[in-house]
Amino acid sequence: MSIKYADIIVDISHENLDKTYQYSIPEELLAKAVIGARTLVPFGKGNRFIKGYIVNISSKPNWKVEAIKPIHEIITDALVIESQLIHLAYWIKETFGATMNDALKTVIPVKKSVKAKEKKSIRLIAATEEAHEFLELSKKKNNRGRVRLLEELLKEKELDYDLAVNKLNIARQTIKDLEHIGIITTDAKRLYRNPVQATASNRKDIILSPEQKQIVEDIINKYREGIYTACLLHGVTGSGKTEVYIEIIAEVISQGRQVIMLIPEIALTYQTVMRFYNRFGDRVSIMNSRLSQGERYDQYLRAKNGDIDIMIGPRSALFTPFEDLGLIIIDEEHEGSYKSEHPPKYHAREVAIERARLSGAGVILGSATPSLEAYYKALQGEYILYTLPTRNGDGCLPDIWVEDLREELKKRNKSIFSIRLKELMLDRLQKKEQIMLFINRRGYAGFVSCRSCGYVMKCPHCDISLTAHNNGKLVCHYCGHEAAMPDKCPSCSSKYIASFGTGTQKVEEMVRKEFPGARILRMDMDTTKQKDGHEKILAAFSNQEADILVGTQMIVKGHDFPRVTLVGILAADLSLYASDYRASERTYQLLAQAAGRAGRGKLPGEVVIQTYQPEHYSIVAASHNDYEGFYRQEMNYRKMLMYPPAAHILAVLIAAKDEGKGLLASELISGATKEWLSAEGFEKETVVIGPAPASLSRANDIYRFMLYIKQLEYRVLIGLKNYLEGYINYSEQFNGCTVQFDFDPMNSY
Repeated sequence: MSIKYADIIVDISHENLDKTYQYSIPEELLAKAVIGARTLVPFGKGNRFIKGYIVNISSKPNWKVEAIKPIHEIITDALVIESQLIHLAYWIKETFGATMNDALKTVIPVKKSVKAKEKKSIRLIAATEEAHEFLELSKKKNNRGRVRLLEELLKEKELDYDLAVNKLNIARQTIKDLEHIGIITTDAKRLYRNPVQATASNRKDIILSPEQKQIVEDIINKYREGIYTACLLHGVTGSGKTEVYIEIIAEVISQGRQVIMLIPEIALTYQTVMRFYNRFGDRVSIMNSRLSQGERYDQYLRAKNGDIDIMIGPRSALFTPFEDLGLIIIDEEHEGSYKSEHPPKYHAREVAIERARLSGAGVILGSATPSLEAYYKALQGEYILYTLPTRNGDGCLPDIWVEDLREELKKRNKSIFSIRLKELMLDRLQKKEQIMLFINRRGYAGFVSCRSCGYVMKCPHCDISLTAHNNGKLVCHYCGHEAAMPDKCPSCSSKYIASFGTGTQKVEEMVRKEFPGARILRMDMDTTKQKDGHEKILAAFSNQEADILVGTQMIVKGHDFPRVTLVGILAADLSLYASDYRASERTYQLLAQAAGRAGRGKLPGEVVIQTYQPEHYSIVAASHNDYEGFYRQEMNYRKMLMYPPAAHILAVLIAAKDEGKGLLASELISGATKEWLSAEGFEKETVVIGPAPASLSRANDIYRFMLYIKQLEYRVLIGLKNYLEGYINYSEQFNGCTVQFDFDPMNSY
């Protein structure tokens, strides 16, 4: 029997994940030696026993066999959270294609320990009589610092350390001296940075509708019986999905277990967090990219120490180190941000289901516009499907108008506002009601081109068009390259060079010109760069400090403004022009979500969808709030062209600084792919596209090539990925190239 070796990490901190030590696995421990297993190993020259975790197992020794020490023991007395997360990292590596190191750094996301915040206090430990004697002695020696400190401590018994140093001007050395003598002691209490700055709780009892109540009872009953099948909650906008989540969370917490609630970062607002804080108090914490390093570190410590029960956050919150995780909720599960753009390119939905399996936990996916993948699995019986088809309480779904912009042009209306939208905006401004205008574009305008020769201003590093901004700069939204707006065409010297397209800044200008008395706010990437930028704009609009909110997709994500009675979607089909098979799905989701912002209070709402393609099925379905109709038509298209979820795609991205080397590497991978498919008997049922330059063929002076492989069975693509990983590792032709795998990509390359 060949000897097996284990790579072991002995320090679970982010900066030490690269440092693995190889040990041999004794024959009697082979059955227990699995990825994530906790071990006791001899370490260093003194062979002292320390604990570690297995992160890889192989048959190949990394150095002299006689120098490799054996594992002393595999600890199986208790499952610790580190073991579970390492096991999850290995599953991610195997399922999505990445190095184990990248996977570990994903599931153990705290980059480094930061300095702990402490609250220090000084306490008198000497007897009162002894302290008085020492005070008199200090007075005689004219030691003023000691006198001030002792006089204060004889009155208070305990004193805040910072107060003593900063207000009483007592030297730190004086404190150390009295501590050394045994008159006083200093106590330090760890302070955790808490990102939830909440006011006093004003909890309101939730009154569920019969439909909500039935769903809550059914999920809770299954949970109590230990049935942890994933659920999909398909509820129209404003149907009360959050109330359902809260009631189920309360049940899970009552059983002493913890909850992870994933929300897209763009929708993670103060308004959202407060709904949970008002119910569960300071047992709630949040995780997002705007927290400081110290705040992030403290939230992981609080979770690990059992100081919180609920973690709310985007994708990364999925790896919160809860010891007894009972439930994972993914709200707005259709959001593309749940798919990682960096290796490992995992999807939070699939990882959540695997983590729940390891923990014995439930999973709830919720959306008004579910992803086709989730809805397909629900119809196939993999998920339990629950529906909330009507709005909760006083709200009712808005009336939706579809305006054909081609007809507007025939009427000589060259404004960005259709006649109907302009009339409705005037009506709402007179009634003191609020309006939201949505456009799925950022910046002052689109690309800059010459009307004389057709030349387009492009980024010299990324080969994509530059975007014009209000400050006269042209900006590349991939690498950040900036250029000045030219006076004449660099190609033909014509003066007819200008920006085309419409962005949020331009819309804001046109609104001000058309409705001079209106108070306007704009919300996009540029106006929300500062910390709390989202909150300030949303709070101002919520407080009715503005009549019109102009914004990109971040204004349509789950926000609830009762005074909004009109939503204008200015260019509904912009997202249809994307070179991406998900373009129709994204368009439907954006339109339905944007329309869902209107009429959420007692006042009825209206939505105006402006488009050049009113007959497109995604726009027709969104205007009728017909998700099932859209799903049927879109799935026919996906089945015909072998796109997810009807089939699966493995995207292989090859990148290199040398264009020739990148091209050769892509051709070698294509050849190896076809050979493997032929040898395994999958050639006829698999479609291989490419290799070809990526649509973004050069980024930051790195050339990019793509290969797409379509297959009905995910397991076949996993087998191919495993084969290609080995092929790439053992061939020198790939030196100087990077190869990334992406299963069922969310974006085209």
